[in-house]
Amino acid sequence: MIDLAGLSTGPAQPWGAIRLVPLLRAEPIVDLRLHARLYGSEELSIVEVRPRTAYVAYVPHAFVATWTTDASPAAAYGTQLREPAGGAEPEGIRLAFRRRMARREDRLRLRFLPLHLALEGYLALHFGGPPIAWQEWTRQAVTRGLSPRIETSYAGSAVSGLDDALRIFEIHPDQCGMLLYVGGDLAAAFVVPHPDDYRALHPTLLQDFYGELLYQNAFWSPAVVEAPVRLDDTGIGDLGELRARVARARAEGAAAGPLLDGQRLTVSRVQRMGRFTLSRFRPAFDPAAENHIGELITDRGGRVAYLKTFRLSAAQTRRGHLLSRLAAHDWQLDAAAADLGTNREGLALRLDKAGFGHLLRPDIVDAARHRARTGG
Repeated sequence: MIDLAGLSTGPAQPWGAIRLVPLLRAEPIVDLRLHARLYGSEELSIVEVRPRTAYVAYVPHAFVATWTTDASPAAAYGTQLREPAGGAEPEGIRLAFRRRMARREDRLRLRFLPLHLALEGYLALHFGGPPIAWQEWTRQAVTRGLSPRIETSYAGSAVSGLDDALRIFEIHPDQCGMLLYVGGDLAAAFVVPHPDDYRALHPTLLQDFYGELLYQNAFWSPAVVEAPVRLDDTGIGDLGELRARVARARAEGAAAGPLLDGQRLTVSRVQRMGRFTLSRFRPAFDPAAENHIGELITDRGGRVAYLKTFRLSAAQTRRGHLLSRLAAHDWQLDAAAADLGTNREGLALRLDKAGFGHLLRPDIVDAARHRARTGG
């Protein structure tokens, strides 16, 4: 669960199958600011995450966090302004190789790669493979682990209707974030410390990457129809009572409740930033629930200053679930199969369908496939 205390929701704005819900702060965070740093538009970024291990992806921009240590206001360092139409694009730094997902550039400044920080944590999940050379696993699985580990996502520009929805989206004066729903499902959440940061970073939402659910639902889901708010008119005798009832209903609807309520998240600290902490999180990979990965910056009291989430597809959740169960049993095939309520052949088939069949010896996979075909 992620507590969104200090944030309230504004009126939802639907566009086709997409519904954008603004998140508002009555009291912005002034001693932490974010701005975007543009990268090359056609380059693949290669990020060294640890010795002999690299993360390769299209990274259109980084975020740079600037903070102060005495609670005085911080400026959004390096912001570039341009005319809304006809002006040149802001200059970006074209780098093919980048050092780390999150890297200090100064005592009070940190550069990190939004969402990629979270996705790399998902890709690194039990990346080392079997810690014991069980006979069922190939030599490559034991010596090289899951390398290469590959996942697919979709750029915002490829999501049907998202560009129009973001373009016509009305940005509120106190807006510091947004919840993105597609076809009624939460697809992503985005929170920043200050309204000025949100106005500057709003266009980057189209450059971000999104999960399979958003991409498919944007095509196939019907247009969102907002349900009208209904009031119980019993006990309303005059306009004053009606106004009070409407105000109470608005206040109840505006409170931003906990995000991912009821879900058990594993949070890993990445970097301390004065009174703030940058972390990334992953879910419990429950196949029966929605699962999000993401990153967040919180203050000492746990208040969320920055948040970005990515909803995993059902297939990505299954992969995380299988890897977690295998790791819980030291990659011993029979023990993991019993935990999952199946047998050795059943687990081998699941691994094969999830894209991990190459980790098992070919004869084990072939036997499982044959048994599934013949029913023997």
